Amino acid sequence: MPLGCGRKGDPVPRPRTAPAACAVRWISTRILEVQLPSRDARGGRLVGLEKLRIYYLPLGSAKPAAADIMARGQVVMERSRPNLPDPGRAVQMDLTQIGRPAGWLVAAALRVGDVLGAPSEPVPWLDPAF
Repeated sequence: MPLGCGRKGDPVPRPRTAPAACAVRWISTRILEVQLPSRDARGGRLVGLEKLRIYYLPLGSAKPAAADIMARGQVVMERSRPNLPDPGRAVQMDLTQIGRPAGWLVAAALRVGDVLGAPSEPVPWLDPAF
C-alpha cells in the first residue's frame, strides 16, 4: 500500500517575501546611486530580483513618508533584468530626462511576480532649472 501526503495536484508555490529597502544617495545633481538590497524583508538571502523603480511625488508642504510617495506618486524610471546588477550591488540611475519640478524620490526593488519591496528613504529632487 503506497503512502503519500494525501494531496492531489501540483504543489502550491510558496509566496515570495518582499525585498528589503534599497539605499539611495546622490552622486551629482542628476545621478542617483541605488544600492540594491541583498536580503528580503525577513532577512533571508534575496534571489529573483527583477526590477528597480524610481517613484516621484511633487513638492508639498511637508516631507512625505516613503510609503506615501509610492502610493500617490508616479513611476518616472524603471530598470529591469538584464540591465540590473545582482542583489547587494549598486546601480547608477541618470535622471536628467525626467523633467519634473521639485519634489521627492524613492527607489523600490521588485521580485519576480511583481512583489514590491519596501521603499528607500525619500530624497529631494531639485528643480531642473537648478
